[in-house]
Amino acid sequence: MSYLFLCVFVCFSDPEWASYTLGVFVCQSCSGLHRNISQISKVKSVLLVPWSDAEVEFMASNGNDAAKAKYEQKVPVFYYRPTHTDCQLLREQWIRARYERKEFVCVERQEPYSAGKTEYTHAHMHTNKHAREPKALMKIHTLNASFQPGKIGQPHGLQVTYLKNNSTRNIFVYHKDGKEMVDWFNAIRAARFHYLQVAFPGAHHADLVPKLTRNYIKEGYMEKTGPKHTEGFKKRWFTMDDRRLMYFKDPLDAYARGEVFIGSKENSYIVLPGLPPSTQGYHWQFGVTIVTPDRKFLFTCETEEEQQDWMAAFQGLVNRPMLPQEYAGNHSHGSTQDLSKENIYIFYI
Repeated sequence: MSYLFLCVFVCFSDPEWASYTLGVFVCQSCSGLHRNISQISKVKSVLLVPWSDAEVEFMASNGNDAAKAKYEQKVPVFYYRPTHTDCQLLREQWIRARYERKEFVCVERQEPYSAGKTEYTHAHMHTNKHAREPKALMKIHTLNASFQPGKIGQPHGLQVTYLKNNSTRNIFVYHKDGKEMVDWFNAIRAARFHYLQVAFPGAHHADLVPKLTRNYIKEGYMEKTGPKHTEGFKKRWFTMDDRRLMYFKDPLDAYARGEVFIGSKENSYIVLPGLPPSTQGYHWQFGVTIVTPDRKFLFTCETEEEQQDWMAAFQGLVNRPMLPQEYAGNHSHGSTQDLSKENIYIFYI
């Protein structure tokens, strides 16, 4: 069989698997997800097993472009379209929504949050469905959601963040029903989309959609020392949320212990490999130094690979010119601040 296609998630060119009942080519990873809906999609290797003439003809008369036109007629503009880098839950629920539930063919099959243009300003969180008052009130313009199955230790784990008293508050939630979690994720995106439409009338959808939710640039453990560089280095969990480098004692802490703003090279921010020669008290050998207008921040990584990954993440931000709104949001100018150490873990079962 001669073919030249992309996997539905643009995983690889020339994918070597196909659903011979749907007429689409998929990569090996996605073929496993299609097996979860075997009543609709039956897959087999393009190269390793024989194909009948009828199957080849069916694939030739359909294909990924035809499937996209058929099954994605009415995808809401805010609905998250996964890529091959996203977690399994997002990719599987997209496949189920596309082929099993046919949500993007019939609007009536979509969740209520997809209909209309309700104006949203706040989200309410309850820890008990019978509670009279919400546990938290989250302003839509500061709200973000990101799937974090590895960090939370649950395949359906979602991290929700919002600003509380000018500090980032983390909430970690999960549900045994994967569709339920993806519905909540897209409901947040729907709320933010409608909010941004009101906030920026006339803005193109293409400009608003990237602002609905965001994944972190990088996360992981590093060691850090204090501002005098004389304290011993301590292992902390770091999260790079755009230009905000936050650090936590534990990955599931509700609040960061501190925060570093990463500006641009035009504002005298520099990223250097290694540590100053006089530095002491560190355990990991692969250092990173961030020079800001006010001071130097010293970090160490466990491996050279981690050092290079963090250096690339920092350098990407330093090389990127700052936007006007980023100047407005940089109140600390690279300094750290002590934040609340409250820990509240809320899990939905």
